Amino acid sequence: MAPQPTVLVLGGAGFIGRNFVAYLVENDLAAEIRVIDKVLPETAYFNQRFQAAFEKVEFMQNDLSNTKKFEKIYTRADGSSFDYVINFAAETKFSQLAEIYEDRIYKLSINCAKEAVKRQAKVFIQLSTGDIYESNGTASKEDSKTKPWNVLAKYKLKVDEELQNMPGLSLVILRPAVVYGVGAMGGLTPRLICGRVYKHLGKKMEFLWTEDLRINTVHVNDVVRAVWHTANWYVSSDNPQPGSPVIFNLADENDTNQEAVNTHIRSIFGIETGFKGTSFLTNLDLIDMKEVADETNDMHLAPWAELLKERNIKTSPLTPYLDPELLCNNALSLDGSKICVTTGFKYEHPKLTTESLREIITDFQELNLWPRD
Repeated sequence: MAPQPTVLVLGGAGFIGRNFVAYLVENDLAAEIRVIDKVLPETAYFNQRFQAAFEKVEFMQNDLSNTKKFEKIYTRADGSSFDYVINFAAETKFSQLAEIYEDRIYKLSINCAKEAVKRQAKVFIQLSTGDIYESNGTASKEDSKTKPWNVLAKYKLKVDEELQNMPGLSLVILRPAVVYGVGAMGGLTPRLICGRVYKHLGKKMEFLWTEDLRINTVHVNDVVRAVWHTANWYVSSDNPQPGSPVIFNLADENDTNQEAVNTHIRSIFGIETGFKGTSFLTNLDLIDMKEVADETNDMHLAPWAELLKERNIKTSPLTPYLDPELLCNNALSLDGSKICVTTGFKYEHPKLTTESLREIITDFQELNLWPRD
């Protein structure tokens, strides 16, 4: 039997990173795991599962934008290098200045990849995003036309393109749809928070656009399994083009749209839901999306703060805030089947379920970050 690989996880305290680390630890998959993040686990709102996992790995607090620390980060105790380098590190907030994305997505990722080449890593996994494709209503494949519809995605694509041309880099790029699951503070979670707000207000919840606007999804457990699966596949004899860059989309077969999400929100909170519809679309040229976002967020933020105060929750990182870039009429529709056909990967969460969304809420309730009733 081949020895287990050693793994360097960059940005491992974030939502997907912490789930990946827990997956490796619980299944005893790696000979050594080192996790790098600028955020300490103690301040990252870890549940008991993640706390237990991080107690069994080596954690180093470091800002990956500082390349002077790379010698220490990439070198194991015995002086050797890590087999797998997994890069989850990136700025995740929307509507930031371009300079922030240049530093915290582009330069960070390129520098991390260059160091992986220098250390002759067997594989470098880069987590990208499905937002890089043109939003045209059809399911985007890995070779579909790219047209990023937010600034964050523009820099993710810039990274993807440069990494594919980096000599000596053994590269796998994964482009997920909206990732949901325990620990998610973005993605579908702000919609869940809005549902709780409208339950509190006793009002009907209406989202922009139409019910069939696609917001394809993928469960975080499938994302972390795909990371590990493709890393092992890439270095195995099953890979027909060893050393060549590979790209895979990650999306379940649910073809999730806004109404599918609202169906679950209605079930969880017992509220009415709807959509602004075609009248809103007709008047699009008269609408400033930032103004719409400001008005929408004003309606949600104060009641949420009121709810937290009533339940004696003194602080919570959770917010119903919806970024203007995410309120535009852009469909996120991905074909996530190539990874299955090419590598034999299987999604264990093929459809978004009410229970999977309840798990997110229950976890936050146990951390006292979400009202219990």
